[in-house]
Amino acid sequence: MAYVIGVDVGGTFTDAVLDDDAGTVLAAKAPSTPPDYSRGVIDVLEVLAGQLGCPIEEMLANTHHIAHGTTSSLNALVMGNVPPVGFLTTKGHRDSIYIMNVEGRYLGGSPEQLQNVMGQSKSHGLIPKKHALEVTERLDRDGNVVVALDEDSARRSIRTLLADGITAIAVSLLWSFRNPTHEQRIRELVHEIDPTVFVSLSSEVSPRIREFARNATTIMSTQIGPGLRDYLGSLESELRERKLAGPLLVMQSNGGAVAAAEAPKNAISTVGSVLTGGVVGAVSLGKQLGHRNIIATDVGGTTFLVGLVVDGEPVRASSTIINHHPINVPTLEVHAIGSGGGAIAWVDPGGNLQIGPHSAQAVPGPACYGQGGIEPTNADANLVLGILPEHGLLGGRKPLDKDLAREAIRTKIAEPLGLSIEDAAAAIYAVQNAQTGDLLRKTVVEAGHDPRDFVLYAFGGAGPAHCAAYAREVGVREVIVPLGQVASAFSAYGLASSNIVLAAELSDPAAMPLDPARAERNFAQLESQVLEQLNRQGLTFTGVEIEREIDMRYTMQLAEVATAVPAGSLDAAGIHAASDLFEQRYAELYGKDSGFREAGIQAITYRVRATGLLPFSPTLPEVKSADSADPTPAHIGTRKVCLDGRIGYVDTDVYDYSKLLAGHVLHGPAIIEVPTTTVVVPHDTTGTVDRLGNLTIVAQ
Repeated sequence: MAYVIGVDVGGTFTDAVLDDDAGTVLAAKAPSTPPDYSRGVIDVLEVLAGQLGCPIEEMLANTHHIAHGTTSSLNALVMGNVPPVGFLTTKGHRDSIYIMNVEGRYLGGSPEQLQNVMGQSKSHGLIPKKHALEVTERLDRDGNVVVALDEDSARRSIRTLLADGITAIAVSLLWSFRNPTHEQRIRELVHEIDPTVFVSLSSEVSPRIREFARNATTIMSTQIGPGLRDYLGSLESELRERKLAGPLLVMQSNGGAVAAAEAPKNAISTVGSVLTGGVVGAVSLGKQLGHRNIIATDVGGTTFLVGLVVDGEPVRASSTIINHHPINVPTLEVHAIGSGGGAIAWVDPGGNLQIGPHSAQAVPGPACYGQGGIEPTNADANLVLGILPEHGLLGGRKPLDKDLAREAIRTKIAEPLGLSIEDAAAAIYAVQNAQTGDLLRKTVVEAGHDPRDFVLYAFGGAGPAHCAAYAREVGVREVIVPLGQVASAFSAYGLASSNIVLAAELSDPAAMPLDPARAERNFAQLESQVLEQLNRQGLTFTGVEIEREIDMRYTMQLAEVATAVPAGSLDAAGIHAASDLFEQRYAELYGKDSGFREAGIQAITYRVRATGLLPFSPTLPEVKSADSADPTPAHIGTRKVCLDGRIGYVDTDVYDYSKLLAGHVLHGPAIIEVPTTTVVVPHDTTGTVDRLGNLTIVAQ
């Protein structure tokens, strides 16, 4: 028997999904354990082993691989919980990371922040100026050496940083993506002085044009690299002690995994890794259900995440923004707000009810957890409204205290707003659904898509309790709640479904139509890089798929559009076809006739993605079919539930998911209790259990 395990470490819970080569799928959930998240990983693996009826050592000895998604990298950057790092750059260019190309004033800002020009600042520099030093050297735009590297000046700068306690150094020299020799020599000089220092080179982490973004990407990768190395090294050592046979893999932002030993070298690629698991899972489940246009939504303990699958493929981006800095990292496009089940409800100075972005997280957790938390959260409101069961979560392993929830809502929300506790809880529920609906609208409608063309998938511990409401906000008629064996561990299911995906890129600006031989050379170089990296993963693949693309733009524009380039040899006709595809994609993004071919087209950055296909990944098994649509055999009682403040509390049927069968139909309002989540079927909707055990909610 061979197992594949996906582990999704969130801010509140750690989820795991196990699949074997016989088609068995199991899911488990355990509280996350900050600051040492590895304990939560071991805990959830122990739960899985208990479900198998064997010791954890026996389970791990038969495990083909573990795919691990972690929030540690992103959380460290967002919260600034990173060690001091040094930065070495070309003489005269140190201040580029403080000037921030003007972008630092507005990147990642809300509409309100963008409008408040006088309130904008660039006070969020990545490192102190004393840790940003220069070296004498210079390359031209073609990579030719104009000024040779002054090794003595480099050594002086390195020693200055090390004397100040720096143990990690980012190196980003001008035009190094055209010629990395100076950066490589500086790394050698660092290790001659101290071989234990962690060094990142921009020519390896981000060989892309534009100085500010390349510098920021390299510095951030250096900030999280040592911590990621230590965390993964410690976790893998403990797993090996417990007899893990296969490799430990780490999910990347691009939707694929990489060996844990390789991940710290390009640590920035793991930022947002846990955010992409649900999108990958949606692609996998969509293939089984025949859905090609999917809105993937995940309401966890801390955040609400939205990703799109269009025509069977996840929507991708070539960069992202973290703390007002542009980051060059290929990623699945996932939008997030702090509006999870543990998001804190509060009243602003204007007397307006707000939800998030701050979260109670796993510690102390919502007030109803009884762990010392005093702030009201979405979870507390759902308990007061009757949505969550009073006997607790995780099949009763996580007890809930309704009196503590009521007290938190009374003191923080109800009394300040002059509401009853019940009305305040209903208001929290309504605001949560409205602001998650706003993010859906931004993600889908503002990207030029019609929500009515999509099916919405809802997962995460709190997603099934809110999904029908936020889907209605944007006009989506059909909602799928992936239940079966994965329930609220759907992101972990996505991790277990992932393959190895590696990407390499290189900027080589040129006007179109360019020489096909030039493009061939660049693609050949990148393909060689990714294939070599695949060989280092320690896995046997059933096949390898190669994708190629070029970031193109109209002349004088600043933003590019990623344009697919077919495999095989390129000729003049292929280059012309790529230009046509760029213009087609540009029109899709920005509107018909928005392009201007007469300005000319430029090819900027080449990119190759290699996917190493793993032997097997989870396929959800079919469940037993019911003799009729009547779900009475699964009915376990009724309770007073409020799903709409205008209607109030009504007697609501409650069902035990474990007794529901394929073909059962539930008419709202209804509640379905699953050990790891709670599903709401609102008024004027029906819920139908499909052949895989998922619940399809459709507005009547």
